[in-house]
Amino acid sequence: MLSHSRCFSRTLGRSLSALSQQGNSVLGRRAISGLSACHHLAYEKSRLECGRRSSVFHIRYFKTSAVCKNEVVTVNTPAFAESVTEGDVRWEKAVGDEVAEDEVVCEIETDKTSVQVPSPAAGVIEALLVPDGGRVEGGTPLFKLRKGAGAAKAKPADAPQPKAEAPVTAAPPSPPHPSVGPIPTSMPPVPPVPGQAIDMKPVGAIKPTAAPSIPFASAESTAKGSRSEHRVKMNRMRLRIAQRLKEAQNTCAMLTTFNEIDMSNIQEMRKQHKDSFLKKHGNKLGFMSAFVKAAAHALADQPAVNAVIDDTTKEIVYRDYVDISVAVATPKGLVVPVIRGVETMNFADIERTINELGEKARKNELAVEDMDGGTFTISNGGVFGSLFGTPIINPPQSAILGMHGIFDRPVAIGGKVEIRPMMYVALTYDHRLIDGREAVTFLRKIKSVVEDPRVLLLDL
Repeated sequence: MLSHSRCFSRTLGRSLSALSQQGNSVLGRRAISGLSACHHLAYEKSRLECGRRSSVFHIRYFKTSAVCKNEVVTVNTPAFAESVTEGDVRWEKAVGDEVAEDEVVCEIETDKTSVQVPSPAAGVIEALLVPDGGRVEGGTPLFKLRKGAGAAKAKPADAPQPKAEAPVTAAPPSPPHPSVGPIPTSMPPVPPVPGQAIDMKPVGAIKPTAAPSIPFASAESTAKGSRSEHRVKMNRMRLRIAQRLKEAQNTCAMLTTFNEIDMSNIQEMRKQHKDSFLKKHGNKLGFMSAFVKAAAHALADQPAVNAVIDDTTKEIVYRDYVDISVAVATPKGLVVPVIRGVETMNFADIERTINELGEKARKNELAVEDMDGGTFTISNGGVFGSLFGTPIINPPQSAILGMHGIFDRPVAIGGKVEIRPMMYVALTYDHRLIDGREAVTFLRKIKSVVEDPRVLLLDL
Protein backbone atom coordinates (compact mmCIF):
# COMPACT_ATOMS: atom_id res chain seq x y z
CA MET A 1 0.00 0.00 0.00
CA LEU A 2 2.87 2.34 0.86
CA SER A 3 4.68 1.56 -2.39
CA HIS A 4 1.56 2.38 -4.43
CA SER A 5 1.25 5.69 -2.63
CA ARG A 6 4.90 6.59 -3.32
CA CYS A 7 4.57 5.65 -7.00
CA PHE A 8 1.53 7.87 -7.31
CA SER A 9 3.40 10.68 -5.57
CA ARG A 10 6.42 10.40 -7.90
CA THR A 11 4.17 10.32 -10.99
CA LEU A 12 2.23 13.39 -9.89
CA GLY A 13 5.45 15.21 -9.03
CA ARG A 14 7.01 14.51 -12.42
CA SER A 15 3.86 15.71 -14.18
CA LEU A 16 3.82 18.96 -12.26
CA SER A 17 7.55 19.44 -12.86
CA ALA A 18 6.98 19.04 -16.59
CA LEU A 19 4.23 21.64 -16.46
CA SER A 20 6.47 24.08 -14.63
CA GLN A 21 9.14 23.81 -17.36
CA GLN A 22 6.73 24.97 -20.05
CA GLY A 23 7.15 28.76 -19.92
CA ASN A 24 4.29 29.47 -22.30
CA SER A 25 1.79 27.31 -20.37
CA VAL A 26 -0.48 29.41 -18.19
CA LEU A 27 -2.13 26.30 -16.83
CA GLY A 28 1.23 24.94 -15.73
CA ARG A 29 2.17 28.09 -13.89
CA ARG A 30 -1.22 28.19 -12.15
CA ALA A 31 -1.05 24.55 -11.24
CA ILE A 32 2.28 24.79 -9.39
CA SER A 33 1.54 28.09 -7.65
CA GLY A 34 1.51 27.62 -3.89
CA LEU A 35 3.22 24.18 -4.02
CA SER A 36 5.71 22.74 -1.58
CA ALA A 37 7.66 19.54 -1.32
CA CYS A 38 6.26 16.59 0.63
CA HIS A 39 6.77 12.90 1.24
CA HIS A 40 3.17 11.63 0.88
CA LEU A 41 -0.20 12.96 -0.32
CA ALA A 42 -3.48 12.95 1.63
CA TYR A 43 -6.80 14.71 0.89
CA GLU A 44 -8.47 16.73 3.62
CA LYS A 45 -11.32 19.20 2.86
CA SER A 46 -10.46 19.89 -0.78
CA ARG A 47 -6.71 20.22 -0.19
CA LEU A 48 -3.70 17.95 -0.35
CA GLU A 49 -1.72 17.70 2.92
CA CYS A 50 2.01 17.01 2.94
CA GLY A 51 4.42 15.40 5.33
CA ARG A 52 8.24 15.43 5.35
CA ARG A 53 10.13 17.44 2.72
CA SER A 54 10.78 15.59 -0.56
CA SER A 55 11.04 16.25 -4.28
CA VAL A 56 7.29 15.95 -4.76
CA PHE A 57 5.22 19.12 -4.98
CA HIS A 58 2.07 19.64 -2.94
CA ILE A 59 -1.14 21.39 -4.14
CA ARG A 60 -2.51 23.70 -1.46
CA TYR A 61 -5.91 24.69 -2.92
CA PHE A 62 -8.29 23.75 -5.73
CA LYS A 63 -10.25 26.48 -7.49
CA THR A 64 -13.60 25.75 -9.16
CA SER A 65 -14.51 27.03 -12.59
CA ALA A 66 -17.21 29.65 -13.22
CA VAL A 67 -18.94 27.52 -15.82
CA CYS A 68 -21.54 26.15 -13.36
CA LYS A 69 -22.37 29.64 -12.13
CA ASN A 70 -23.26 30.88 -15.63
CA GLU A 71 -24.84 27.64 -16.71
CA VAL A 72 -27.97 27.99 -18.86
CA VAL A 73 -30.72 25.54 -17.97
CA THR A 74 -34.06 24.90 -19.67
CA VAL A 75 -37.11 24.72 -17.42
CA ASN A 76 -39.93 22.48 -18.62
CA THR A 77 -43.64 22.42 -17.90
CA PRO A 78 -44.40 20.38 -14.76
CA ALA A 79 -46.47 17.23 -15.07
CA PHE A 80 -50.23 17.77 -14.83
CA ALA A 81 -52.81 15.62 -13.09
CA GLU A 82 -54.39 12.73 -14.95
CA SER A 83 -57.55 14.68 -15.84
CA VAL A 84 -55.60 17.68 -17.20
CA THR A 85 -53.66 17.47 -20.46
CA GLU A 86 -52.77 21.06 -21.36
CA GLY A 87 -52.83 24.68 -20.19
CA ASP A 88 -52.19 28.29 -21.20
CA VAL A 89 -49.07 30.18 -20.10
CA ARG A 90 -49.30 33.59 -18.42
CA TRP A 91 -45.84 35.12 -17.99
CA GLU A 92 -45.00 37.15 -14.91
CA LYS A 93 -41.37 37.76 -15.89
CA ALA A 94 -39.73 38.99 -19.09
CA VAL A 95 -36.41 38.33 -20.80
CA GLY A 96 -33.57 39.89 -18.83
CA ASP A 97 -35.42 39.93 -15.51
CA GLU A 98 -33.47 38.74 -12.50
CA VAL A 99 -35.26 36.10 -10.43
CA ALA A 100 -34.55 34.54 -7.07
CA GLU A 101 -34.76 30.87 -6.28
CA ASP A 102 -38.38 29.61 -6.04
CA GLU A 103 -39.71 32.91 -7.41
CA VAL A 104 -42.73 32.44 -9.70
CA VAL A 105 -41.81 32.98 -13.34
CA CYS A 106 -45.09 32.04 -15.00
CA GLU A 107 -48.50 30.59 -14.29
CA ILE A 108 -50.17 27.86 -16.31
CA GLU A 109 -53.96 28.09 -16.39
CA THR A 110 -55.65 24.74 -16.81
CA ASP A 111 -59.32 23.82 -17.01
CA LYS A 112 -59.61 23.43 -13.24
CA THR A 113 -56.80 25.36 -11.55
CA SER A 114 -53.64 27.37 -12.09
CA VAL A 115 -50.16 25.87 -11.73
CA GLN A 116 -47.29 28.15 -10.73
CA VAL A 117 -43.85 27.48 -12.19
CA PRO A 118 -41.03 28.73 -9.92
CA SER A 119 -37.41 29.36 -10.84
CA PRO A 120 -35.17 26.39 -9.90
CA ALA A 121 -32.29 28.73 -8.98
CA ALA A 122 -31.33 32.39 -8.80
CA GLY A 123 -30.39 33.86 -12.13
CA VAL A 124 -31.55 35.79 -15.19
CA ILE A 125 -34.26 34.89 -17.70
CA GLU A 126 -32.36 34.17 -20.91
CA ALA A 127 -35.27 33.37 -23.25
CA LEU A 128 -39.01 32.64 -23.21
CA LEU A 129 -39.70 29.60 -25.36
CA VAL A 130 -43.52 29.94 -25.32
CA PRO A 131 -45.46 33.13 -26.12
CA ASP A 132 -47.84 34.62 -23.59
CA GLY A 133 -51.12 32.75 -23.82
CA GLY A 134 -49.50 29.83 -25.62
CA ARG A 135 -50.74 26.31 -25.06
CA VAL A 136 -48.38 23.81 -23.45
CA GLU A 137 -48.46 20.19 -22.32
CA GLY A 138 -46.56 18.39 -19.60
CA GLY A 139 -42.81 18.43 -20.31
CA THR A 140 -42.90 21.29 -22.85
CA PRO A 141 -39.82 23.60 -22.57
CA LEU A 142 -40.91 26.93 -21.06
CA PHE A 143 -37.90 29.21 -20.63
CA LYS A 144 -34.12 29.31 -20.35
CA LEU A 145 -32.47 30.48 -17.14
CA ARG A 146 -28.86 31.61 -16.74
CA LYS A 147 -27.83 30.72 -13.23
CA GLY A 148 -26.06 33.26 -11.04
CA ALA A 149 -27.34 36.64 -9.86
CA GLY A 150 -24.21 38.44 -11.11
CA ALA A 151 -25.21 37.98 -14.73
CA ALA A 152 -28.14 40.38 -14.35
CA LYS A 153 -25.99 43.08 -12.79
CA ALA A 154 -23.41 42.85 -15.57
CA LYS A 155 -25.88 43.96 -18.26
CA PRO A 156 -26.41 47.55 -17.08
CA ALA A 157 -22.62 47.96 -16.71
CA ASP A 158 -22.14 47.45 -20.45
CA ALA A 159 -24.06 50.59 -21.30
CA PRO A 160 -22.01 53.82 -21.10
CA GLN A 161 -22.94 56.11 -18.22
CA PRO A 162 -24.13 59.57 -19.30
CA LYS A 163 -21.99 62.51 -18.19
CA ALA A 164 -23.80 65.12 -16.13
CA GLU A 165 -21.15 67.86 -16.59
CA ALA A 166 -22.35 69.36 -19.87
CA PRO A 167 -26.14 69.57 -19.97
CA VAL A 168 -27.48 69.14 -23.45
CA THR A 169 -30.74 70.81 -24.39
CA ALA A 170 -33.06 68.23 -25.84
CA ALA A 171 -34.58 69.03 -29.19
CA PRO A 172 -38.36 69.24 -29.33
CA PRO A 173 -39.86 65.91 -30.27
CA SER A 174 -41.01 65.60 -33.82
CA PRO A 175 -44.73 65.06 -34.37
CA PRO A 176 -45.58 61.41 -34.70
CA HIS A 177 -46.12 60.16 -38.18
CA PRO A 178 -49.60 58.84 -38.81
CA SER A 179 -49.56 55.08 -39.03
CA VAL A 180 -50.57 53.90 -42.47
CA GLY A 181 -52.96 50.98 -42.19
CA PRO A 182 -54.00 48.50 -44.82
CA ILE A 183 -56.25 49.63 -47.65
CA PRO A 184 -59.88 48.85 -46.69
CA THR A 185 -61.58 46.29 -48.90
CA SER A 186 -65.11 46.61 -47.53
CA MET A 187 -67.48 49.34 -46.50
CA PRO A 188 -67.46 50.47 -42.85
CA PRO A 189 -70.40 49.31 -40.71
CA VAL A 190 -73.52 51.43 -40.80
CA PRO A 191 -73.94 53.42 -37.55
CA PRO A 192 -77.06 52.61 -35.53
CA VAL A 193 -80.16 54.70 -36.06
CA PRO A 194 -80.73 57.08 -33.10
CA GLY A 195 -83.79 56.46 -31.00
CA GLN A 196 -84.94 60.13 -31.06
CA ALA A 197 -85.91 62.10 -34.13
CA ILE A 198 -83.31 64.55 -35.45
CA ASP A 199 -84.34 68.20 -35.76
CA MET A 200 -83.76 69.10 -39.45
CA LYS A 201 -82.94 72.80 -40.19
CA PRO A 202 -81.68 74.45 -43.33
CA VAL A 203 -78.16 75.77 -43.24
CA GLY A 204 -79.27 79.37 -43.74
CA ALA A 205 -81.48 79.24 -40.66
CA ILE A 206 -78.56 78.47 -38.39
CA LYS A 207 -77.19 81.64 -36.80
CA PRO A 208 -73.57 81.77 -35.65
CA THR A 209 -73.30 81.87 -31.90
CA ALA A 210 -70.32 82.34 -29.66
CA ALA A 211 -68.86 79.13 -28.32
CA PRO A 212 -69.71 78.77 -24.62
CA SER A 213 -66.78 78.75 -22.26
CA ILE A 214 -66.40 75.24 -20.80
CA PRO A 215 -64.71 75.13 -17.43
CA PHE A 216 -61.72 72.84 -17.00
CA ALA A 217 -63.50 70.55 -14.53
CA SER A 218 -66.41 70.08 -16.92
CA ALA A 219 -64.08 69.21 -19.79
CA GLU A 220 -62.27 66.68 -17.60
CA SER A 221 -65.56 65.05 -16.56
CA THR A 222 -66.60 64.85 -20.21
CA ALA A 223 -63.38 63.02 -21.05
CA LYS A 224 -63.90 60.60 -18.18
CA GLY A 225 -67.45 59.84 -19.29
CA SER A 226 -66.45 58.80 -22.80
CA ARG A 227 -68.25 55.71 -24.14
CA SER A 228 -65.52 53.17 -24.72
CA GLU A 229 -65.12 49.41 -24.54
CA HIS A 230 -62.31 46.88 -24.41
CA ARG A 231 -62.01 43.14 -24.93
CA VAL A 232 -60.32 40.60 -22.70
CA LYS A 233 -59.63 37.03 -23.75
CA MET A 234 -61.40 34.40 -21.66
CA ASN A 235 -59.05 32.28 -19.59
CA ARG A 236 -59.17 28.52 -19.67
CA MET A 237 -60.97 28.25 -16.34
CA ARG A 238 -63.78 30.55 -17.47
CA LEU A 239 -64.06 28.68 -20.77
CA ARG A 240 -64.26 25.36 -18.93
CA ILE A 241 -66.90 26.69 -16.52
CA ALA A 242 -69.01 27.90 -19.43
CA GLN A 243 -68.63 24.57 -21.23
CA ARG A 244 -69.58 22.49 -18.19
CA LEU A 245 -72.60 24.61 -17.31
CA LYS A 246 -73.87 24.44 -20.86
CA GLU A 247 -73.34 20.68 -20.88
CA ALA A 248 -75.40 20.44 -17.70
CA GLN A 249 -78.25 22.37 -19.32
CA ASN A 250 -78.14 20.23 -22.45
CA THR A 251 -77.85 16.89 -20.60
CA CYS A 252 -79.79 17.09 -17.32
CA ALA A 253 -83.53 17.53 -16.97
CA MET A 254 -83.10 20.20 -14.32
CA LEU A 255 -85.91 21.11 -11.96
CA THR A 256 -85.75 23.30 -8.84
CA THR A 257 -87.74 23.09 -5.62
CA PHE A 258 -87.70 25.72 -2.85
CA ASN A 259 -88.19 26.03 0.87
CA GLU A 260 -87.43 28.47 3.67
CA ILE A 261 -85.56 27.89 6.92
CA ASP A 262 -86.00 29.64 10.25
CA MET A 263 -82.45 30.43 11.38
CA SER A 264 -83.36 31.47 14.95
CA ASN A 265 -82.13 28.31 16.71
CA ILE A 266 -78.91 27.95 14.75
CA GLN A 267 -78.11 31.62 15.30
CA GLU A 268 -78.75 31.26 19.02
CA MET A 269 -76.55 28.15 19.19
CA ARG A 270 -73.76 29.93 17.34
CA LYS A 271 -74.02 33.00 19.56
CA GLN A 272 -73.90 30.90 22.71
CA HIS A 273 -71.00 28.57 21.80
CA LYS A 274 -68.87 30.49 19.27
CA ASP A 275 -66.28 31.67 21.83
CA SER A 276 -65.75 28.26 23.43
CA PHE A 277 -65.74 26.63 19.97
CA LEU A 278 -63.03 29.02 18.78
CA LYS A 279 -60.97 28.51 21.93
CA LYS A 280 -61.05 24.72 21.72
CA HIS A 281 -60.82 24.08 17.97
CA GLY A 282 -59.11 27.23 16.70
CA ASN A 283 -61.76 27.87 14.04
CA LYS A 284 -64.86 30.03 14.00
CA LEU A 285 -68.26 28.37 14.08
CA GLY A 286 -70.18 29.30 10.94
CA PHE A 287 -73.44 28.32 9.28
CA MET A 288 -71.81 26.33 6.47
CA SER A 289 -70.84 23.44 8.75
CA ALA A 290 -74.47 23.05 9.84
CA PHE A 291 -75.67 22.88 6.23
CA VAL A 292 -72.89 20.48 5.20
CA LYS A 293 -73.72 18.14 8.08
CA ALA A 294 -77.45 18.46 7.38
CA ALA A 295 -76.84 17.63 3.71
CA ALA A 296 -74.85 14.51 4.65
CA HIS A 297 -77.70 13.43 6.94
CA ALA A 298 -80.28 14.01 4.19
CA LEU A 299 -78.17 12.25 1.54
CA ALA A 300 -78.05 9.14 3.72
CA ASP A 301 -81.84 9.31 4.00
CA GLN A 302 -82.34 9.86 0.23
CA PRO A 303 -79.55 7.94 -1.57
CA ALA A 304 -80.93 8.79 -5.03
CA VAL A 305 -79.81 12.41 -4.55
CA ASN A 306 -76.27 11.13 -3.94
CA ALA A 307 -76.36 8.89 -7.02
CA VAL A 308 -75.48 9.62 -10.64
CA ILE A 309 -76.39 8.28 -14.08
CA ASP A 310 -73.57 6.68 -16.09
CA ASP A 311 -74.54 7.66 -19.63
CA THR A 312 -72.02 5.28 -21.22
CA THR A 313 -73.39 2.12 -19.58
CA LYS A 314 -76.92 3.42 -18.86
CA GLU A 315 -76.58 2.51 -15.20
CA ILE A 316 -77.30 4.29 -11.93
CA VAL A 317 -74.26 4.53 -9.65
CA TYR A 318 -75.16 4.72 -5.94
CA ARG A 319 -72.37 6.05 -3.71
CA ASP A 320 -72.08 4.81 -0.12
CA TYR A 321 -69.89 7.78 0.81
CA VAL A 322 -70.62 11.52 0.93
CA ASP A 323 -68.14 13.95 -0.65
CA ILE A 324 -69.61 17.45 -0.70
CA SER A 325 -68.27 20.14 -3.02
CA VAL A 326 -68.39 23.69 -1.67
CA ALA A 327 -68.49 26.43 -4.30
CA VAL A 328 -65.89 29.15 -3.68
CA ALA A 329 -65.66 32.36 -5.73
CA THR A 330 -62.14 33.42 -6.75
CA PRO A 331 -60.97 36.33 -8.93
CA LYS A 332 -60.37 33.88 -11.79
CA GLY A 333 -63.68 32.05 -11.54
CA LEU A 334 -65.74 29.62 -9.50
CA VAL A 335 -63.96 26.61 -8.00
CA VAL A 336 -65.52 23.73 -6.06
CA PRO A 337 -63.10 22.07 -3.60
CA VAL A 338 -64.37 18.83 -2.10
CA ILE A 339 -64.86 17.93 1.57
CA ARG A 340 -64.39 14.16 1.61
CA GLY A 341 -65.99 11.72 4.02
CA VAL A 342 -68.48 14.20 5.50
CA GLU A 343 -70.56 11.39 6.98
CA THR A 344 -67.74 10.70 9.49
CA MET A 345 -67.04 14.36 10.38
CA ASN A 346 -68.32 16.58 13.16
CA PHE A 347 -68.82 20.35 13.07
CA ALA A 348 -65.20 21.08 14.05
CA ASP A 349 -63.76 18.82 11.32
CA ILE A 350 -65.97 20.44 8.70
CA GLU A 351 -65.08 23.99 9.73
CA ARG A 352 -61.36 23.16 9.76
CA THR A 353 -61.53 21.59 6.29
CA ILE A 354 -63.52 24.51 4.88
CA ASN A 355 -60.99 27.00 6.24
CA GLU A 356 -58.06 25.05 4.80
CA LEU A 357 -59.65 24.75 1.35
CA GLY A 358 -60.74 28.38 1.37
CA GLU A 359 -57.22 29.53 2.25
CA LYS A 360 -55.76 27.43 -0.56
CA ALA A 361 -58.32 28.86 -2.98
CA ARG A 362 -57.50 32.46 -2.02
CA LYS A 363 -53.76 31.76 -2.47
CA ASN A 364 -54.40 29.99 -5.78
CA GLU A 365 -52.86 26.79 -4.43
CA LEU A 366 -55.74 24.40 -5.07
CA ALA A 367 -54.67 21.23 -6.85
CA VAL A 368 -56.82 19.28 -9.26
CA GLU A 369 -57.11 16.50 -6.69
CA ASP A 370 -58.82 18.97 -4.31
CA MET A 371 -61.72 19.45 -6.75
CA ASP A 372 -62.30 15.95 -8.15
CA GLY A 373 -64.89 13.41 -7.10
CA GLY A 374 -67.67 15.35 -5.36
CA THR A 375 -71.09 13.69 -5.05
CA PHE A 376 -73.14 16.77 -4.06
CA THR A 377 -72.58 20.55 -4.19
CA ILE A 378 -73.55 23.42 -1.88
CA SER A 379 -73.42 26.97 -3.23
CA ASN A 380 -73.74 29.85 -0.75
CA GLY A 381 -74.84 32.98 -2.57
CA GLY A 382 -75.96 34.49 0.72
CA VAL A 383 -72.47 35.80 1.43
CA PHE A 384 -73.02 38.25 -1.44
CA GLY A 385 -76.53 39.22 -0.31
CA SER A 386 -78.53 36.92 -2.59
CA LEU A 387 -82.24 36.66 -1.76
CA PHE A 388 -83.38 34.01 -4.22
CA GLY A 389 -81.92 31.97 -7.07
CA THR A 390 -81.82 28.66 -8.93
CA PRO A 391 -78.36 27.02 -9.01
CA ILE A 392 -77.14 24.89 -11.92
CA ILE A 393 -76.05 21.29 -11.37
CA ASN A 394 -72.31 20.65 -11.28
CA PRO A 395 -71.88 17.62 -13.60
CA PRO A 396 -71.51 14.68 -13.21
CA GLN A 397 -73.48 15.21 -9.99
CA SER A 398 -77.27 14.97 -9.82
CA ALA A 399 -78.22 17.80 -7.44
CA ILE A 400 -77.04 21.07 -5.93
CA LEU A 401 -78.22 23.03 -2.89
CA GLY A 402 -78.36 26.82 -3.09
CA MET A 403 -78.16 28.86 0.12
CA HIS A 404 -79.19 32.51 0.20
CA GLY A 405 -79.09 35.49 2.53
CA ILE A 406 -80.62 35.65 6.01
CA PHE A 407 -83.22 38.42 6.26
CA ASP A 408 -85.78 39.30 8.91
CA ARG A 409 -89.26 38.59 7.60
CA PRO A 410 -92.71 38.35 9.17
CA VAL A 411 -93.82 34.71 9.54
CA ALA A 412 -96.77 33.01 11.16
CA ILE A 413 -95.74 31.24 14.40
CA GLY A 414 -98.52 29.59 16.38
CA GLY A 415 -101.22 31.73 14.80
CA LYS A 416 -99.28 34.95 15.44
CA VAL A 417 -97.08 37.08 13.21
CA GLU A 418 -93.46 37.24 14.37
CA ILE A 419 -90.26 38.63 12.88
CA ARG A 420 -87.78 35.81 12.34
CA PRO A 421 -84.41 35.54 10.51
CA MET A 422 -85.35 33.50 7.44
CA MET A 423 -83.34 31.99 4.60
CA TYR A 424 -84.60 30.73 1.25
CA VAL A 425 -82.99 27.50 0.03
CA ALA A 426 -83.24 25.95 -3.42
CA LEU A 427 -82.52 22.39 -4.59
CA THR A 428 -81.88 21.88 -8.29
CA TYR A 429 -81.92 18.20 -9.26
CA ASP A 430 -81.77 15.96 -12.31
CA HIS A 431 -85.35 14.85 -12.89
CA ARG A 432 -84.15 11.88 -14.96
CA LEU A 433 -82.97 10.25 -11.72
CA ILE A 434 -84.65 12.06 -8.83
CA ASP A 435 -88.41 12.31 -8.49
CA GLY A 436 -90.21 15.24 -6.96
CA ARG A 437 -91.09 13.29 -3.81
CA GLU A 438 -87.43 12.49 -3.11
CA ALA A 439 -86.32 16.06 -3.82
CA VAL A 440 -88.93 17.66 -1.56
CA THR A 441 -88.25 15.11 1.20
CA PHE A 442 -84.53 15.79 0.94
CA LEU A 443 -84.99 19.55 1.26
CA ARG A 444 -87.39 19.20 4.19
CA LYS A 445 -84.82 16.98 5.95
CA ILE A 446 -82.21 19.74 5.62
CA LYS A 447 -84.74 22.25 6.93
CA SER A 448 -85.50 20.15 10.01
CA VAL A 449 -81.81 19.57 10.86
CA VAL A 450 -80.82 23.23 10.52
CA GLU A 451 -83.82 24.51 12.47
CA ASP A 452 -83.23 21.97 15.26
CA PRO A 453 -79.72 20.42 15.33
CA ARG A 454 -80.88 17.98 18.03
CA VAL A 455 -82.29 15.90 15.16
CA LEU A 456 -78.72 14.77 14.43
CA LEU A 457 -78.22 13.54 17.99
CA LEU A 458 -81.48 11.60 17.96
CA ASP A 459 -80.92 10.33 14.38
CA LEU A 460 -84.43 11.32 13.32
